[in-house]
Amino acid sequence: MTTTERDVARSTSAADAVLEALRDDPVIASVKDASALGQVLASDRGVVFVLYGSVLDIVEIVDRAKAAGKTVFVDVDLLDGFAAREVVVTWLAEHTRADGVLSTKSNLVRAAKRAGLVAVQRFFLVDSFSYHQLPRVVEQAKPDAIEILPGCMPRVITWLRDDIDVPIIAGGLVCDKADVVAALGAGAVAVASSDRDVWGM
Repeated sequence: MTTTERDVARSTSAADAVLEALRDDPVIASVKDASALGQVLASDRGVVFVLYGSVLDIVEIVDRAKAAGKTVFVDVDLLDGFAAREVVVTWLAEHTRADGVLSTKSNLVRAAKRAGLVAVQRFFLVDSFSYHQLPRVVEQAKPDAIEILPGCMPRVITWLRDDIDVPIIAGGLVCDKADVVAALGAGAVAVASSDRDVWGM
């Protein structure tokens, strides 16, 4: 087995562990600033999507979350001071304790899997064209899971369950218990929300 094959196998094993954890706790806390991070670290939420940070502080951000026992994903598209290139994913794998990454970019998703990280690909579904492109992109990138935004679209989640064989996370505009219940009932494995009331459910 080559090094790349071992890293992909490690990514798959880690992804299975994350998905198992989400079955027990299907609410993911999306954090956009230090204040939100502080609040979620004191909460019972087990998985955190870090949607902020820079070359100067991402190591510390991830360390704080890991010290609190969280599973941490970093959105590599949103990191200040980094270009959205594969080397950034490699750097995160080597210099932080992040469990995985989020990205809209297929090349970064593939790079994450090669680096042994769990890869979640984000899709903004704004029209039928973006919807119909999604299965092809998933087949090429092979993410461990996808996040669809906005997440308050149970009908679309139901369609996707028939079109792809990848776990779905509903994110964006998930604002209350009804949104969470609807998304999970439609087949999402989890919901990701920056709404602090949702974290407290």
